[in-house]
Amino acid sequence: MQELLSLETAEQLRSMVVAFSPRVFAALFVLFVFWVVFRVVRRLLTTVFRRVGIDKNLTHLLLDNVLRVALAIIALIMAASQLGLNVAAALAGLGVAGIAVGLAAQDSIANMIAGFLIFWDKPFSVGDFLTIGELYGEVRVITIRTTRLRTVENKYVVIPNRQIMDSVLVNHSMYGETRVNVPLGIAYKEHIPKAREVLLEALQSVEGILTSPAPDVVVEGLGGSSVNLSVRVWIDEMSMERLTFNRTLEACKLALDGAGIQIPYPHLQLFVEKVEDRVWDKLGRLPAVAGSSRGRAAKQR
Repeated sequence: MQELLSLETAEQLRSMVVAFSPRVFAALFVLFVFWVVFRVVRRLLTTVFRRVGIDKNLTHLLLDNVLRVALAIIALIMAASQLGLNVAAALAGLGVAGIAVGLAAQDSIANMIAGFLIFWDKPFSVGDFLTIGELYGEVRVITIRTTRLRTVENKYVVIPNRQIMDSVLVNHSMYGETRVNVPLGIAYKEHIPKAREVLLEALQSVEGILTSPAPDVVVEGLGGSSVNLSVRVWIDEMSMERLTFNRTLEACKLALDGAGIQIPYPHLQLFVEKVEDRVWDKLGRLPAVAGSSRGRAAKQR
C-alpha cells in the first residue's frame, strides 16, 4: 500500500513538473529577451548620447541605473505573469509604495532632478573652480544628488544640487584665462600716472601673472579719503587665483611705500568757517570744556 502511495505521489509530482515546465521556460525566455533588449538599447543609446555630447556621467546614470532598473522591473512583472502569479495586486502595492516614498523623499528627489539639470546643462565640470554663495573651491566629484568641493583651506564640502541650482554660481574656469582685480587707494595729493608707473613695475616680479593680456592700473572712483585704483592682472591657472591676489597686494603695498606714495586711512576733516561769540560763551560754561581751558591757562602761566 505504501509503495502504491509513493508511486502515485511521484506521478503527481511528475505531472506537475511537466505541466509547469512551459511556464518556467516562458518566464526565463522573457527575462532573456529583456536582457538582450537592454544590451542592444544600451549600446545604441550610448552611441547616440556620445554624438549628441551628453556628459558620460549622465549617460552612465541613465543607462546603467535608470534604464536597467526600469527594464528589470518590467521583466520581473511579465515573468511573474507567465508563472501564473497575480501581478495586479503587486502593481497596486508598488504604486502606493511609490507615492509614499515620493512624499517622504521630496528633498532627495529635488536634488536628483537638479543633478540631472547639472549634467545636462554642464554649468561646470570636475576640476573647475567655483564660487557658490560664500563658498569657493575646486569641483572634485559630481553625483546625481550632491556636488563636492575642495576649498583653498583643503576642506571637503558637500553641497546639495538643489542649493546649487537655486544660487548664483560663478565658474572661474569656464573661459580659461581669468582677471584678478586688486583694489588700492592713494592720497588725493599723489600723482596718478606716477603711482601707475610704480605699480606696473612692481607687478613684473609677481609670479604667475601673464604678460598677455598685460596688467593695467585704472581709476575706479574717488572715495571719501582716497583715489580708488584697481590693479588688474591676468592668470591662466585657476588654482593660483587667491595666491596671486595676495602676492599682488603685497607687492603693490611695498612698491608704494618705497616710492613714498601715501596710502591714506579713512579720516574725516571738519572745517569751521564761522562760530559766533555766544556759542563760545556757552561752551565755556560746560564743566569739561571750562576745566580744560583753565588747565591750559595754568600751563601757559
